[in-house]
Amino acid sequence: MKTSLEGLNVFVVEDEFAVLLMLEDMLSELGCNLAGTASRMTEAHKLLGETSPSVAVLDVNVAGEPVYPLAAVLASRNVPIVFSTGYGGSGMDPQWRERPILQKPYRIEDLQKALLAAVGPKA
Repeated sequence: MKTSLEGLNVFVVEDEFAVLLMLEDMLSELGCNLAGTASRMTEAHKLLGETSPSVAVLDVNVAGEPVYPLAAVLASRNVPIVFSTGYGGSGMDPQWRERPILQKPYRIEDLQKALLAAVGPKA
């Protein structure tokens, strides 16, 4: 699948292993590169210090911890963010509701649309 997302470095924080594997496959199919993946917040903060992502896909609730502190770090670096949640936009912190939100379960077309919304059509 050719997209304008080709070569995009995506940082992923997702605590559900099956969802993470699916997301990695989808990103690969869209031509994206993995800048890193984390399944816990401490791991995500550490890894973020070692990478420079183009965009991030963040599960809103990571093993019971809200992802918003990490989102704030990414936002301070001007890294676009896509949130992933099973709760929908109404379960989001109001501060972040204007960012693209992926409702689980999602399809590759949903991911592509959300990433394009985050980074713009000329990624």
